[in-house]
Amino acid sequence: MTDEQITKLQDVKLAVFDVDGILTNGQLLFLPDGQEVKQFNTLDGLGIKLLEKGGIETAIITGRRSPQVELRARALGITYLEQGREDKLTALQELWQRSGHSAETTAYIGDDLPDLSAIRAVSFGATVPNGHPLVQQHADWCSKRRGGEGAGREFCEKILAAQNKLDQIQEPYL
Repeated sequence: MTDEQITKLQDVKLAVFDVDGILTNGQLLFLPDGQEVKQFNTLDGLGIKLLEKGGIETAIITGRRSPQVELRARALGITYLEQGREDKLTALQELWQRSGHSAETTAYIGDDLPDLSAIRAVSFGATVPNGHPLVQQHADWCSKRRGGEGAGREFCEKILAAQNKLDQIQEPYL
């Protein structure tokens, strides 16, 4: 991690996640009855819980609506959930107004064009190696893992490491 990335992450108090392509692999699976199925990675789930232990609030902003996302957010203790929000920047700005957070205290990870304005607006914008090239061009950081394969966990650990909280939070697992 570069000195510039560490500086941008030190004041982060809110970590925002896109769902499809970040917390999932981006594939949309439908059962014959039309019900949507999403597959989440447990690495990301523990990463989100570690952020919360580190005093970082979490949010999901997603363009789709899904009961699976609501269940996952509830299970992980996600602080803010915004579904059906295709204009991610507007959703983020509304979230800042409600929460007291700001661009300077927010990190965002997304993978596609609807995420780009939010990535550009926050202190630290992140993406994944299978994200859209334009998003990669504007992000401050790109994970090693692909969306749905633990990229969210990497993002969480980068934030905690930059704030010198990661080792202390991982200590009970040793």
